[in-house]
Amino acid sequence: MTNEGMTIMPKATEPPAGTWKTAGDLPTPAAWHGQHDGPVLLADGTVLVAGGADAAGGSLADAALFGKKQGTDHDTWDRADPMGTPRRLHSLTRLADGRVLAVGGLNGSTEQGSAELYNPATGHWTPTGGLITPRWGHSATLLDDGSVLIAGGSASRPSGGTVALRSAERFDPGKEKWRSAGSMSDARTAHTAVPLHGGMVLVAGGTAPVGAPDDPALAFCELYDQARDKWTATGSLISVRRHHRAVRLSDTSVLITGGTAPGSPGTAPYDPFSRRTAEVFDLDTGKWAEVTAMPSGRALHRAVLLPGGQVMVAGGASGDRDESGFRSVLAYDVTGDAWVSVPGLVTGRWSFAAVVLADDRVLVAGGVARSGLAAADPAAVELTATSEVFGETS
Repeated sequence: MTNEGMTIMPKATEPPAGTWKTAGDLPTPAAWHGQHDGPVLLADGTVLVAGGADAAGGSLADAALFGKKQGTDHDTWDRADPMGTPRRLHSLTRLADGRVLAVGGLNGSTEQGSAELYNPATGHWTPTGGLITPRWGHSATLLDDGSVLIAGGSASRPSGGTVALRSAERFDPGKEKWRSAGSMSDARTAHTAVPLHGGMVLVAGGTAPVGAPDDPALAFCELYDQARDKWTATGSLISVRRHHRAVRLSDTSVLITGGTAPGSPGTAPYDPFSRRTAEVFDLDTGKWAEVTAMPSGRALHRAVLLPGGQVMVAGGASGDRDESGFRSVLAYDVTGDAWVSVPGLVTGRWSFAAVVLADDRVLVAGGVARSGLAAADPAAVELTATSEVFGETS
């Protein structure tokens, strides 16, 4: 109570200030369906995107750079040196020395064991040491010692079909060589991986291919200890998740949002709507806690940590078939455990690129706008080349 006898109410959660403005088109329309395939903020504030899928689901080698046009205040996209190998469902990781490492993926339907490095100083890609095990849909995490941990993913079975991998590898940027790392307890692909305090890496969710129309989602989580080169089980997700997103909130906590619903038509249980639930992992306890659910479910979206500590969740869809991309954008206030609405995207999209720029604005680009029955041609996937930037208006 105040001296006047009036109750002081807690301040309502405020959305981040700003609006979305169009910011030019990608030189090549693309979708990025993986968890670790793009975009990378370079040391000079430029954004690099590379690879991805075209409208036919084919693999791209194209790369592009987003930044201020020299001598102006205008943001533009420019073509960059293409990768040596077309890739989708690959990983793209900025190294401590500023170079960018592209690993694995699919070239058409062929799995890739190759890797290449982009040097911003020269603007060129060069081949580097190849993976021990070719894979796609894997995770890629920059570790404290400057090495990169590649874990899990999918590989082709000799007899046909695909299998999820337990194996992991580490790349030494100085020697440009790979070595085997400790294997996970369980095989998984399309999972998230987040670095935490003490050289720990949390992997969560994903799928295990079993040959079904929709591979089952996973709840089991593991922690990788960089110093011991070992994996240990930790608390499982409250809800199984695939096509979800993970954001590092602090040295010891991770927020996971959304994901596609479990099951598929004709199976039980089946829910046609995507998940709206969210949960937070605490490294100190090894447990997950459910937080306030989003106003509506979504999968195949993007989530980024804003400079003020809120998490922006943008776009997405209920699934990847017969869908139009969502325009809606939300922000999660960690302290208040509350979601607030943010001005919506100009173009709804899913499986797109999203990154916080050096000046704290948020860039989204590309992705799928419509598919199947929601598209003008039900046999086609409609990509968008457009990009948008969110920030305060001047």
